[in-house]
Amino acid sequence: MNQDIREVIRKRRSIFPAAYNQKPIAHEVIVSILEAANWAPNHKKTQPWRFVVFESAESRQDLSNYLASAYKASVSEEKFSEIQQKKISEKPVQSACVIAICMQRSGEDVIPEWEEIAAVSCAVQNMWLSCTAEGIGSFWATPGLILKADAYLGLQEGQRCLGLFYMGFSDQMDILGQRDDIATKISWR
Repeated sequence: MNQDIREVIRKRRSIFPAAYNQKPIAHEVIVSILEAANWAPNHKKTQPWRFVVFESAESRQDLSNYLASAYKASVSEEKFSEIQQKKISEKPVQSACVIAICMQRSGEDVIPEWEEIAAVSCAVQNMWLSCTAEGIGSFWATPGLILKADAYLGLQEGQRCLGLFYMGFSDQMDILGQRDDIATKISWR
């Protein structure tokens, strides 16, 4: 394995939208990040990943409005929190780009669903590593509101949303993570 990729892997972090600095991400960079996702491993070449990209300020504002109204409609009046609604709706507008991570199901007779979810997860990891290599912060969120947004996202039969991938440049990219020693997670035979 190339040392450069190991360094990118170690530097990959969840950088949350509140830490983004509003610098735009070039369209070509977003396309290259999605191209990296397209090369994820997948069983029987099903290529189950699908993406809905919210790149423009208008589309991110529309997503923000959708999340705010979906939140309000999903909770009772006594459980409604303006603070929670604001928190949910801020993330898209704080981001330079938001990508809905979706999956196209191939059917039970082709491969099990968990394998297609794993393939989509690998695609997201490729996106995350590509963002890290480009100096872009990113974060995969799975808010219940977006997991039930098939109509809003324009999803077709057999498709479902697995979350939102927030992206933006950040001045906090050098935060180092921690992991337990790998030796504690290995059983040699």
